[in-house]
Amino acid sequence: MESTIYTNPPSETRLVLRRHLNWLALETILLCVCFGRPLLDLLRFTLHSELFSYIPLVPAIGAYLIWTQKEEITTEVRPFKTGAVIAFIIGAGIAAGWWMGIHGGWKPARQDYLTMMTLSFVFFFWGACFGLLGWKIMRDAAFPFAFLIFAVPMPTAFVAGIDAFFQITSAWTAQLIFSLVGTATLRHGLQIDLPGVPALLVGPECSGIHSTLVLFMTALVAGYLFLRWSWTRAIFVIAVVPLAILRNGFRIWVIGELCVHISPAMIDSPIHRKGGPLFFALALIPFFLLLAFLRRRDFNKSEKPVKE
Repeated sequence: MESTIYTNPPSETRLVLRRHLNWLALETILLCVCFGRPLLDLLRFTLHSELFSYIPLVPAIGAYLIWTQKEEITTEVRPFKTGAVIAFIIGAGIAAGWWMGIHGGWKPARQDYLTMMTLSFVFFFWGACFGLLGWKIMRDAAFPFAFLIFAVPMPTAFVAGIDAFFQITSAWTAQLIFSLVGTATLRHGLQIDLPGVPALLVGPECSGIHSTLVLFMTALVAGYLFLRWSWTRAIFVIAVVPLAILRNGFRIWVIGELCVHISPAMIDSPIHRKGGPLFFALALIPFFLLLAFLRRRDFNKSEKPVKE
C-alpha cells in the first residue's frame, strides 16, 4: 500500500513563513529593548572607534545577502527547538557570566563589556531564529546569519594579539624587502635601523588591523557571492593574511626608502601619517586579481564534461 505525503500548498507555506517572520520581528524588537543600554553603548563606541567603525554595517550586509539569495532559501518553516534552547542557554550564560564577574570585583574594559553583551544578544537572536524559522531556513541562510558574529567587537586581548602578530611579521617582511633591493638594514625586534636616519619602530598603528579586518570580511562576502567551491573560498579568505603582511611590509619599506633617499623628515609626511587608504587601495589590485582567477577556475571546473 502506497503512503501519501501531504504538504502545505505553496501559498499556505508562504503565509506561515510570513506569520513567523512577523513574530521574529516582534521578538527582535523585544530583544533590542532588553539589550537597549548595551546596544546604545555599542553604537556610541563604534562612532568613535576607527577599528570597529564597520559594525553598524554588519546587520545591513546580512539582510542584503538574505534578500539577494531569497529565491534559494526554502519557505518551509520547521521550528528547531533544540537549537533554540542551546542558543538561549549560551546567550544567558554569557550575560550571567558578565553579571557574576562584575559582582565578583571584575572591572572589564568598555570594549570587553560590549563584546560579552553583544555576543549574548546575537545568541539570543539566533535562538529566536531557530525557534521561529527552523533549521532548514537557518541552513539555507547560514552564511548571512553567521556573518552577524562580526557585529561583536573583538575583546582587547584578541586585538592586542593580532596587533602583535602583524607588527612582527610586517617588520620581518620590510627587512626582507630592504635586503632584496640592497638597502643595508638591521632589525632588533620591532626596530629597523637604516643608514643615516633614526630607527624605524613598527608600532601597533603599523599593523593595519582595521584594513585587514575589513579586507577579511570583504573576502568572505565576495567568496560567498562569486565563488562556487568551498576550497576556492577558503584559499581566497586565507590569502588575506599574507596579502596584509606584504602590504604592511611594503608600506614600511616605502617610508624607509623615502627617509634614506629624500629626508628623514619623511617619517612625518602625509604618506606615513595618512597613507593607509593609498596602500589599502594598492592591496585591492592583487585581491581582485586573485578573485578573478579563482572565479575562472570555479567555472572551468564546473563546466568539465563528466566521463561516462
